[in-house]
Amino acid sequence: MAQAMVTLDMIEAARERLKGVAQRTAIMQSTSISQRCGCEVYLKMENFQRTGSFKLRGAYNKVASLTNEERALGIVASSAGNHAQGVALAAKEYGCKATICMPSNAPLSKVEATLSYGADVVLAGDFYADAYEEACRLQKEKGYTFCHPFDDPVVIAGQGTIGLEILDEVPDADVIIVPVGGGGLIAGVAAAVKAIRPSIRVIGVQTANMPSMQASIAEGHLVTVPANKSLADGIAVGTPGTLTFQLVEDYVDEVVTVTESEIAESILFLLERVKTAVEGAGACPVAAMINDKIDGLAGKKVVALVSGGNIDVNMIDRIINNGLVQSWRRIYLDVIVQDRPHVLSTLTGLISDTNANILSIWHDRSQRDIEVGYVHVALEIETMGEKHVKNLQQKLIDHGFPAVLK
Repeated sequence: MAQAMVTLDMIEAARERLKGVAQRTAIMQSTSISQRCGCEVYLKMENFQRTGSFKLRGAYNKVASLTNEERALGIVASSAGNHAQGVALAAKEYGCKATICMPSNAPLSKVEATLSYGADVVLAGDFYADAYEEACRLQKEKGYTFCHPFDDPVVIAGQGTIGLEILDEVPDADVIIVPVGGGGLIAGVAAAVKAIRPSIRVIGVQTANMPSMQASIAEGHLVTVPANKSLADGIAVGTPGTLTFQLVEDYVDEVVTVTESEIAESILFLLERVKTAVEGAGACPVAAMINDKIDGLAGKKVVALVSGGNIDVNMIDRIINNGLVQSWRRIYLDVIVQDRPHVLSTLTGLISDTNANILSIWHDRSQRDIEVGYVHVALEIETMGEKHVKNLQQKLIDHGFPAVLK
């Protein structure tokens, strides 16, 4: 049985090993999410962990458990970014060489952070599976000690320390919601909490772009799904681990999925309402909650695990802009107007009268389909929601400006 390979004793031993290394991250109640979802919601803020992710726990526990001889060989690991930083930091602490294989499109912030801990970074392929293959090749070629990101009982035990901390602070929690990629995090958390409180529900959340654990559970055996890009790069894993799959089958009550747009919406929601920056994987539990992907939460005490905060700043900018458009707080209008004095000022005055804010304006006479005597005006406008937009558009039409939403 998988349970025998990851025991409560192992998880408690990992907690002792991690003292002074991994931070005991905060668990905060979120009024905004609680009100939206009709339950009492707490967030376990692993985005505030050292290295910006829970991955430090399992990686350090693994490196610390190696013999001096194994560490002397050098360590190799594959990672989308967060495990990389955990391994690199642990290797630095123990004075051993670390080589980390990462996808070539890994966020630059994660690559730079890994390099800053003194590890060598090898970029390989576009997806985690490519990086994993390269790490396996280097292990055979160089004789390195491999540090798997999720399918290792020592790594899983390290992640399980989060479950102990949750029960320490929210001992009467009814549900814990956890992001799922390869399964190391949810396997450890579930093994810990189910050993102490078997009645607690543990729910996993994957990106719908790569639902490998959900598909594996449905089929009753390991399934590999096609590689796809995802905002949740940290959990974009095509095949779950053998051990993690067994533990999820034994302990996890359900695995659901969220779409890319739902992940983006939740990143923006957490930034605006909770005042915290979260990467795509870390936003998945909140995405599942606010999009009603999990039944039976009403009136319950729920802990959502925010697994990491290592999001690329450029990605935040794109998500914010997309979120503003999706929520009707930023719009783009096209208007064809007569090319004569005061028309443009009349148009902008009407927009101002509705308390909308013009962010940019583009005025062009030279388009092929514009008649002589007319001009195309394109506007980027800050608005206050869908009703405001509809009122603005109707006001412009009523005054002879047939504005079209792009």
